[in-house]
Amino acid sequence: MERSLHQPMYIFLAVLAATDLSLCAAIAPKMLAIFWFGSCSMAFDACLTQLFFIHALQGVESGILLAMAFDRYVAICNPLRYTSILTPLSLVWVMLIVAIRATVLVGILPILLKRLQLFQSVVIVHSYCEHMAVVKLAAEDVHINKSYGLFVAFAILGFDMIFVFISYILIFQAVFRLPQKEARLKAFNTCTAHIVVFMEFYILAFFSFLSHRFGHVSPYAHIFLSTIYLLVPPALNPIVYGVKTKEIRKRVAQIFILKIDSQQ
Repeated sequence: MERSLHQPMYIFLAVLAATDLSLCAAIAPKMLAIFWFGSCSMAFDACLTQLFFIHALQGVESGILLAMAFDRYVAICNPLRYTSILTPLSLVWVMLIVAIRATVLVGILPILLKRLQLFQSVVIVHSYCEHMAVVKLAAEDVHINKSYGLFVAFAILGFDMIFVFISYILIFQAVFRLPQKEARLKAFNTCTAHIVVFMEFYILAFFSFLSHRFGHVSPYAHIFLSTIYLLVPPALNPIVYGVKTKEIRKRVAQIFILKIDSQQ
């Protein structure tokens, strides 16, 4: 409803918020059912469905973070062409590519799991269905599942992380070339929120991913950090962006002021 927020950066934030809400909707209901009502069982097909949505939404969120890094790169390194590069049509194409990439790559994971017939256990040591947690239960050859899971992780998270990193190297080079200190601080401030979210998302993601395959982490620590990785960023993102982004902070304050005035 706020016309001043109809800019690429805020559109990306809106998509990020929708992705976070969807991710919580895929995890929280069953997690609460486990803790509140002891409902610890789940049909195999339901597990695969949850697995698909969790990993696909993670892929979408990673793509949105990359798009936001590119948005900051254009805004700082090529500001005069910002509106011509990030047009409404280009934003639509970015969203479509991010969604299609995650859907296609992740969609093969449950198909590969569905072909498995023998399992040494049916108990997952997580409060949600995760790809490697299900693969580890199989009592047959799962090399294809592990190899493809590795490919998906690096094709999405690895690819995005590398290009986000490159974007910020170019951004920092451009910022350090600015002659005025105030201009440098302002440029850094516009990127701070994204850097915080980027760090928490990718560090926890790769810790969870690599510890499943190569680490010797305590199961309790791994379960705890995997849960934090999925639920804490969606809770922190609105706070981080709301506090650090002046326009959003100002608009939210106006909404609360109007509500208070109407109640009085």
